[in-house]
Amino acid sequence: MISVEFTNLSSIGPDALQKLPNLQELHLSSNQLRSLPGSLFRDLPALRVLDLTNNLLEDLPPEIMDSHSPLQHLVLNGNRLGALEPAWFQTLRELEWLDVSNNRLQALPPNCFQNLSSLKSLDLSHNHLDRLAPELLAGLPSLERLNLEGNQLHSIVEHTFDLVPHLQYLFLQQNNLSSLPAQLFGKLGQLAFLDLSNNTLTSLAPCFSEQNLTLELDLSGNPWACDCAMLAFMQWAAGRSVGLYSLQHTLCGTPENLKGRTVAAAAKDALVTSCSADRRAPEPRQPPSGPRFPSGAWLAQVAAPSFKWAACQLDVVRAAGTPSFNSPPATSPQAPMAS
Repeated sequence: MISVEFTNLSSIGPDALQKLPNLQELHLSSNQLRSLPGSLFRDLPALRVLDLTNNLLEDLPPEIMDSHSPLQHLVLNGNRLGALEPAWFQTLRELEWLDVSNNRLQALPPNCFQNLSSLKSLDLSHNHLDRLAPELLAGLPSLERLNLEGNQLHSIVEHTFDLVPHLQYLFLQQNNLSSLPAQLFGKLGQLAFLDLSNNTLTSLAPCFSEQNLTLELDLSGNPWACDCAMLAFMQWAAGRSVGLYSLQHTLCGTPENLKGRTVAAAAKDALVTSCSADRRAPEPRQPPSGPRFPSGAWLAQVAAPSFKWAACQLDVVRAAGTPSFNSPPATSPQAPMAS
């Protein structure tokens, strides 16, 4: 391993890394690098970790690694990248971790990640993305964690996530999302945690796969419409033993008489009283034995259902076996994607 960090390094010669055939980790973070020679990393046949965090990079040389690169972790967090070029990644077939958070990305080419068949974690958080191409995630069959926190997304095209069926952790908090397509999460049979906090959502009617037996959600910081549809969703969540985080910050935005109340409290009394009693649904299923959810996340105390959430009928093929990557984040579901 070579570590040259916090040294104010502003340039590096094309031959600086010659004759290092056994180098596996290279850390050049927290320097002043504005550019990199095109051949800098070409003769590092054993390099698996490249950390360029917190430099001044606005661009990278095309095909930054050679065609036989075993690189597994590439960290570009905290630079000045305004765009990503597909050529940067086309030879990185063993890459498992890509972090391009805290840059200046405004749009991504549809085929940007098409050759990253081994990628498990993709961090695009804290950029300026306002939309995602529907085919952006094509070519990422192994993706398990996707972080889009802190962008400017105002909508997401239906079926965008159908291309990553093994996704387990999805971070969409702190965007400008006001609504979501009904089928957006329907094919994510291994989804374990979804963060939708701090958007402008007023209702939530998307379908979740029947395979999501331990789903956890953070819906806080949105101006929810506390109506019969929301009651139905809360009752659905209780029946499925869905874990809800930050209930004390999951508040009603409308109607006026419920504004500021927690959605959970409204679902226990006011909404049960006001919603039509002639549209009754079956009692919710009992929670599975031995679930592990955060203390206070249960909604089992929600009143007996008088409405049924309009759950979609999904044709989902059940995957054999268990997910290959099912450990939770180190501290909490909102922990950073990269350490």
